[in-house]
This record gives sequence, C-alpha cells and structure tokens, in this order.
Amino acid sequence: MYAVVGCGECSTLWVVEGRPGTTSCPSCGARHRYERLPKFAETDAADAAREARTALLADRSDHAPDDLDSFTTLETRTENERMDEAAYLRESGVDADAATEAGERVTSGEASTTTGRLDTVRNAIDELDRPTEEAVIEYTTAHDVPTEFAERALERLVQQGEASRTDGAYRLL
Repeated sequence: MYAVVGCGECSTLWVVEGRPGTTSCPSCGARHRYERLPKFAETDAADAAREARTALLADRSDHAPDDLDSFTTLETRTENERMDEAAYLRESGVDADAATEAGERVTSGEASTTTGRLDTVRNAIDELDRPTEEAVIEYTTAHDVPTEFAERALERLVQQGEASRTDGAYRLL
C-alpha cells in the first residue's frame, strides 16, 4: 500500500509505503503521525502513487495532468533518449577526440608505470643474490625506476607484509 501524503508545515507532497507509525517530511524534516496526515491518494502500486503525486503537483503549478506523460513513460523515454558520451562532451563544448586521447594518456602513462615500477622492485628482490637496499636501488635505477620510488616501495612492501628485511637483505614472502 502506498499513500500520497502532505506536510501541514510546508505543504510538501510525498509517497509513503505501508502504514508507518510516524514519517518525516523530506523537505522540512517535520515529524508527523501517519494516521493524522492528509492522504491525497492511496494505491497498491508505487508507480500509481508517484503518478498521483505528479498530477497533484501539476494541479498546483497550473499544468493540466493530461499534458503530462505517465511516470513509466517518462522513465522509458529517459532511458531510450540518453545522450552518449561523445554527444555529451560535444554539447558541453569539449572536443571528444581530445578527451579520449587524454584519457588514454592517463591510463597508459603514470598509472601503468607505477605498477611496472613496483614489479621492477619485486623483480630486484627476487633476482638479486643479496638484495640489500643499495643493490635493489642500483638494479631499479638501471631499469628507469627513480631512487625515491624504490626506497618507498621497499618500505611499503615490508610494512604490508609482502617482504621481510633480515640483516639488511630483503626477501619476498
């Protein structure tokens, strides 16, 4: 059961499901006892209650309810007439091709190299005979990984329990 009810404080209309003891106005927050609220419509279907609320709001705003499509029709039209990304960007004054290229640069740039850098640090620990911090940094620098990144990665791997450090040498766990 759904009911369209109205707030005595601010005149807002909303749909209430079931028969709760109390309900709050979504606009002003006033708490009301359900049985004392004016019920403008009661239906078994949520869509019918929303349509009744829409018709009541249309009456208030001087729009005839016959001029309005049903809630279900509007929802279907919205889904069918949805604008694709390229059209949205074009309507917003953005070059869609340039935006796509920028997105590809971001996803193939820093984000993917960060993963590659961390893999390089892991490979250094795995491949070196005695992977001390100095040896790992030497290995990673030779593979275009900045020293600062390698130092932070070693610390993070130990803190996260992915590696251990014993007598200055690292080992993957």
